[in-house]
Amino acid sequence: MDNWIAPRPPQARQDPLRRTIHETELVDEYAWLRAPNWQAALNDPSLLPPEILEHLRAENAYADWFLAPLAVLREQLVAEMQSYADPRWLRPPQPFGSYLYEMRYEGGEQPLLLRRSRAGGSETLLIDCNELARGRAFFKLGAWRVSPNHRYLAYSIDLIGSEAYGIRIRDLETRADLPDSLNDVSGRMVWSRDSQALTYVKRGPDLRPSLAIFHRLGTSPDSDVLLYAEADPAWSVSVSQTTSQDIGLITVRNSDLSEVRLFDLAAPNPTPRLVQPRAPGLSYDVDHWDEQLLIRTNIDGAEDYKLVTAPLDAPATENWRDFLPHQPGVTVIGHRVHARHIVWTERRDAVVRIVVRDLTSGVEHAVGIQEPVYSLRLEPGCDFDTDSIRFRVSTPIQPNETYDYDMVQRTRTLVQRQAASARLIPERYRLDRLWATAADGERIPISIIHRRDLPLDGSAPCLLYGYGAYGASIDPDFAVERLPLVERGFVYAIAHVRGGAEKGQDWYRAGKLENRANTFTDFLNAAEALISAGYTDRGRIIAHGRSAGGMLVGAALNVAPDLFAGVLADVPFVDVLNTMLDEELPLTPPEWLEWGDPIRDAEAFVRIRSYSPYEQVRPEVYPPVLATAGLSDPRVTYWEPAKWILRLRDRTAGGLFLFRTELHAGHAGNEGRVRQLGDRAREIAFALRCVGLA
Repeated sequence: MDNWIAPRPPQARQDPLRRTIHETELVDEYAWLRAPNWQAALNDPSLLPPEILEHLRAENAYADWFLAPLAVLREQLVAEMQSYADPRWLRPPQPFGSYLYEMRYEGGEQPLLLRRSRAGGSETLLIDCNELARGRAFFKLGAWRVSPNHRYLAYSIDLIGSEAYGIRIRDLETRADLPDSLNDVSGRMVWSRDSQALTYVKRGPDLRPSLAIFHRLGTSPDSDVLLYAEADPAWSVSVSQTTSQDIGLITVRNSDLSEVRLFDLAAPNPTPRLVQPRAPGLSYDVDHWDEQLLIRTNIDGAEDYKLVTAPLDAPATENWRDFLPHQPGVTVIGHRVHARHIVWTERRDAVVRIVVRDLTSGVEHAVGIQEPVYSLRLEPGCDFDTDSIRFRVSTPIQPNETYDYDMVQRTRTLVQRQAASARLIPERYRLDRLWATAADGERIPISIIHRRDLPLDGSAPCLLYGYGAYGASIDPDFAVERLPLVERGFVYAIAHVRGGAEKGQDWYRAGKLENRANTFTDFLNAAEALISAGYTDRGRIIAHGRSAGGMLVGAALNVAPDLFAGVLADVPFVDVLNTMLDEELPLTPPEWLEWGDPIRDAEAFVRIRSYSPYEQVRPEVYPPVLATAGLSDPRVTYWEPAKWILRLRDRTAGGLFLFRTELHAGHAGNEGRVRQLGDRAREIAFALRCVGLA
């Protein structure tokens, strides 16, 4: 990009903060970008100190200046992405009781929520999110739940991007919202069986979801009943319900640990009952039928999880009995109980399948998928007494298809196929699975898509995506933003690095805490494997990571900057050490089990410092970088990428480093389908420009 003549990048004053921790001096010249009133600014960004706002706006103007010549290309890219798949498709009609509920787009930026009778007839509009969003810089619909009698709709909305949701309750007969207004909640809720009360989670003063609250319709929130309060800031609270819809669940989590309490959804004054107290290393999830619980757990060394049963009235671990024994290397991802069947999803070698067991006969079978590379998701089910489940399948070259599956007849019925235009011709593309080999002998799966006529002689550019954290698996699903790159000669690759769970929970643990460096070397090994196989070449790779994936690409960039043609870092977690040293941040205490506690553990301090992208910027030539942030983001705060970009400019031997902050958005960026495509088009155009294809 040396032919782009540009103004000087924004300058920021240096005001070094010096600290000595574990006998090591830390110097952070841009620590002042962390506003002292950051908590208040999450809900009202205008409260940020003027100097910080001025700097962020200057960074936006600088990035926009560079990207302005790509404006026409970006418009073309948005149109292309819209043409690849039906822009209305969001969620097919979902059965619940006597109704079908559906979410879809009808020309606006925001979705509609509708329902119609399962017996037929016209549909009814329940919520038009375009109306709710009118005049607002940001709007996001969170969770929504229909009451058991179908009279009320509880829905949560975020108007800032800070994930401070408000719950509203709509009377579906009068089409008006009730006076009940529940604010500063985490977004999800559960109805009582009589449709007259809600259980929800409220955030505490530290902005963490920590309070399970019971609210009866028509009463003041001040009189709501506290069902559970979590005192440990490292643990967070959520609420849900069993598939039977008889039992509410209060789940408390910390990384891969959990603890569950049950409460009766039919009780006028519910009292939560603990299943099993939290214990080091213990994780479990609960569903229910008749007088039993079905529990997914890692107890007794079942690192990839197993299913056990327990009596409802005596659910502690001494009464747990194996239902599905542990199989090393086969991860039980989730489970569900229906009236006559148990359903679970499992993953082996980065491939997911659905398994069904008949409760009467004990016979089980798997739902087969023929594609070698695909994404499979068991959709949420609202009905308990059913022989049908719903799943969604896609590949990087085939849009989503949703099926209803008859568990008795073992047949599937297509419910909805995401319509694709004539532009999308799957036969033009090839799906590959490549394996890279790590220094310790581990084999790293890589999912690949490219045009069939692409010469695999190393000349093609490649976008390499990675995440590798929290045990999250990155499935190769359909995403319209990949196709414009592939059409223009890119190889698109996903590196399934350690830290995810594509190869089981051991794969996850091999990328966390003291093993964190494996995630970064796996990504670099994946890049080298792509080069060796002729997919691309050194200096032709765009590294892309989001959130914790931004940590991944930032660390890889510091190790081998000459490997990459550019870096896309969305809301990147790049200031790992300083964040983990800051106990005031809502992100920090829950994350110590993932990365380590550098405050109390000197070894964790040394380890995190050794890979934290902000700490390890080197005086070498770096490729162009485009980083993004959301000003209301409570997960990765805006100052992390802001500081990183400034340090890249200060310490490297030249280079183009761009930074954009969405001033009215949070961790997920802009809401609205076209605005989101515009953001993706900016990244695609930047990647194309980095390799000379813009």
